[in-house]
Amino acid sequence: MVRDYEDDRSSKRRKLDFNPLRSDDRFSDLPSRVQSRSNGAFNSRSSTPRAGSRLAGAATPRQREFDGPEAGVDDQDAVNALDRDWYGGDDDLGGHTFGDETHNPFGDENGWAAQEREAAMVEKKIGQLSRGMSARQIQKQKDVDAWETNRMLTSGVAQRRDMGQDFEDDQEGTRVHLLVHDLRPPFLDGRTIFTRQLEPVPAVRDAQSDMAVFARKGSKVVRDRRQQRERAKQAQAATNVAGTALGNIMGIKDDDADSALPIAVEGDPKAQSTNKFSDHLKKSEGASSFSQSKTLREQREYLPAFAVREELLRVIRDNQVVIVIGETGSGKTTQLTQFLYEDGYGKTGMIGCTQPRRVAAMSVAKRVAEEMEVKLGSTVGYAIRFEDCTSKDTVIKYMTDGVLLRESLNEPDLDRYSCVIMDEAHERALNTDVLMGLFKKILQRRRDLKLIVTSATMNSKRFSDFYGGAPEFTIPGRTFPVDVMFHRSPVEDYVDQAVQQVLAIHVGKPAGDILVFMTGQEDIEVTCELIRERLDALNDPPKLSILPIYSQMPADLQAKIFDRAPPGVRKCIVATNIAETSLTVDGIMYVVDAGYSKLKVYNPRMGMDTLQITPISQANAAQRAGRAGRTGPGQAYRLFTEKAFRDEMYIQTIPEIQRTNLSNTVLLLKSLGVKDLLDFDFMDPPPQDTITTSLFDLWALGALDNLGELTALGRKMNAFPMDPSLAKLLITSEEYGCSEEMVTIVSMLSVPNVFYRPKERQEESDAAREKFFVPESDHLTYLHVYTQWKANGYSDGWCIRHFLHSKSLRRAKEVRDQLLDIMKMQNMEMVSCGTDWDIIRKCICSGYYHQAAKVKGIGEYINLRTSVTVQLHPTSALYGLGFLPDYVVYHELILTSKEYMSTVTSVDPHWLADLGGVFYSIKEKGYSAREKRITETEFNRKMEIEAQMAADKKRLEDQRQAEKEVKLVKKPGLPKDKKTVTSGAVVKPVRKRAGRGF
Repeated sequence: MVRDYEDDRSSKRRKLDFNPLRSDDRFSDLPSRVQSRSNGAFNSRSSTPRAGSRLAGAATPRQREFDGPEAGVDDQDAVNALDRDWYGGDDDLGGHTFGDETHNPFGDENGWAAQEREAAMVEKKIGQLSRGMSARQIQKQKDVDAWETNRMLTSGVAQRRDMGQDFEDDQEGTRVHLLVHDLRPPFLDGRTIFTRQLEPVPAVRDAQSDMAVFARKGSKVVRDRRQQRERAKQAQAATNVAGTALGNIMGIKDDDADSALPIAVEGDPKAQSTNKFSDHLKKSEGASSFSQSKTLREQREYLPAFAVREELLRVIRDNQVVIVIGETGSGKTTQLTQFLYEDGYGKTGMIGCTQPRRVAAMSVAKRVAEEMEVKLGSTVGYAIRFEDCTSKDTVIKYMTDGVLLRESLNEPDLDRYSCVIMDEAHERALNTDVLMGLFKKILQRRRDLKLIVTSATMNSKRFSDFYGGAPEFTIPGRTFPVDVMFHRSPVEDYVDQAVQQVLAIHVGKPAGDILVFMTGQEDIEVTCELIRERLDALNDPPKLSILPIYSQMPADLQAKIFDRAPPGVRKCIVATNIAETSLTVDGIMYVVDAGYSKLKVYNPRMGMDTLQITPISQANAAQRAGRAGRTGPGQAYRLFTEKAFRDEMYIQTIPEIQRTNLSNTVLLLKSLGVKDLLDFDFMDPPPQDTITTSLFDLWALGALDNLGELTALGRKMNAFPMDPSLAKLLITSEEYGCSEEMVTIVSMLSVPNVFYRPKERQEESDAAREKFFVPESDHLTYLHVYTQWKANGYSDGWCIRHFLHSKSLRRAKEVRDQLLDIMKMQNMEMVSCGTDWDIIRKCICSGYYHQAAKVKGIGEYINLRTSVTVQLHPTSALYGLGFLPDYVVYHELILTSKEYMSTVTSVDPHWLADLGGVFYSIKEKGYSAREKRITETEFNRKMEIEAQMAADKKRLEDQRQAEKEVKLVKKPGLPKDKKTVTSGAVVKPVRKRAGRGF
């Protein structure tokens, strides 16, 4: 039955006809009524809209074949990849759309694109056939209908009757249209300046330069290799009969099925253990001969930082702020905290060390705990978002910069700390830059607090000048001269040229390992394949060990780059910019620099972050070249010209604060009492457009009032360490009576994607995922998954049978428990709406009405406010329904080959008009465009009057408070040329200055 959601004006709520709290035993007996989609075409999955949710656990006969030991899909590689998604991402980001293509439904874009292209070709062919026959068929059908009508009337079987033209108002047939109003709050009228950076900062220095053009085009060999893989995959799928009816008759089995790991035993205590990182740590085993032959004490003494220990401590004692400069591997991260602890700084407070990445905070804390021979979580601990491994005995605390930023909400002066180290400050992460500005004010109030900023050689002068000429202390490293060579002409295909350069070095240069810098995983994999293929084509070439490294690789494979190569074998490491500063590899003599990297850039108009391939900065190029001079004289080959280096590259990398969404940051600064963002001391101010967009989004959510001041809702939202939209969902869920369900949904959105889609069994996993679909909502689909997992006793075996990541679900459970604690601290009542899930959809609409879209075509929507065309992704529960809801809201936009909506929910247009009244209203009959403009003008005028009245009232209150607190009083007994200022109970004499008055 086709139904428009916007047509349902009745207030009566439809209820789901399944109980999410019931056991899943019934699923084993019910046949699946869910039809799988074919080639991305739209097919109805069931006869009722709710069938997808009712049969979530059903197993098809084919699926039951894999319910034995060969059905395990949650293998160790998948678990490691999930850990990388969770721990390796940004502290304030992450979630179910981040990670590699195996765990990110938006990652395997090539497969989905192929399905969509094939479906489009089928539809085009059908359309061509129908257009070719329509002229004859339509006329013939008209003649037949006319003849049948004439015969029936002539025989008397039928008779003519006039039909009344006064139809009653058919609510189900009435189409509702929304009017979108372009309204702005008074403080965003364009007359107020919020930052000194008025113009946006472009991602590239010159958009028309050769390097910028080549970056947009990408590598040709990578595109060709991608197309070859797609064709090979399609050919294999066309010839593979394994798993089909014919294959079952012939007894042919899928080769990949035997390679799967056994199913985890249900109830296994190991399988259901905690996800906390510290509980799974093992003692480090050295990969190099140096670390295996030396004790931890001897390794510490060998570090360059240990040689300057006393001199460094003396500088710290004499100054409140010190800039410590040291190369990667100098020991500044692990040794500085121990030096301060041994010097007694731990007696007056904790020693904190911030890191821009979660994995760095945990791994460094683990290493320091081993060196100090203490248990992790006691004297040495770490804290990241949703995971705290500290205790009351913790003295040395490693944490992400976001954690320290949130601690400043409760402790504006950070009274628990005696010393704070801001590590890797040269990376200019968003939270690091905000902390820089906060510490300027904190250090004025707390003269006993020590701040140490560590940086690589680049940007050190900027930090010193920012803190009023703070002293710079350099830890001497073991560096050697590097011969830098530029390419003679612009390089169009950087991957192909890098492969040629590697082969030239390997064949014609003396011994020494090679380090190649590439942009991402696909470029790295193609580079390694091409080097291997072309090396095999040579006649008896020297041996070369090719080692890729990127963030999504398993940790054991990453560690191989540190292993010593066998005698007579040269290593070639192909890496992303992770090898610039985060890794130290001995033996590198040659560096091949492609000159590009992936940069996260925020588009304020579209409201989304994108990863763009852009030219690196001059500072990055210098840092990359320096990798060749760690163990001896080296050579750096730059695959760009010297002119491009000078004219087409920024001197420094664009700070993250100038190229990312700032909604969370603005809300945090408002909570810290920063009323005017122009007064906040940013090292590099963010662009005006980004600030304006962030303020507008917070105003739309109700976190800011018409004056731009923080509201009670905004203060409550800031208690939750997540996106403002998700925080509002949790807060409003109490009002709607669905807080139990909403905290589950938010938890599922805060972890890596729970659906597992192995490449060799994609059709099976897609069919399993469809059984959990709730057609109205992806948010409800996640709730359905969690509810069924809970009903099945949090079983790992059940997860594996249904192609779900048990580790992601357990992590969601831990996040849920922490959110429940925060809600309890906020005195929020936990209530459940039962099976009335329409209430949940309305609550979801209350947090996402500023991200609403209207249907435009098949699978295509248009954003109501920005008019940006967006797509439904094939993994969405709404994709392929057979009909499309007219209005939806979405969690976020993801840009791959198209702008895709992530986590979509269909909504009633009346909900949008009720909850987002500042943006939308229902179009009434006879309502003209002129009346719409008059309404908007009146509304804007009303907001301006209200804002002016509030400003006048606030100004009057401030004036009265100032008159009350500051009084000029003449006191007997004081000299006649003195007056006193009374502030509270303190009376201070003030000397009158001659000739200037008081």
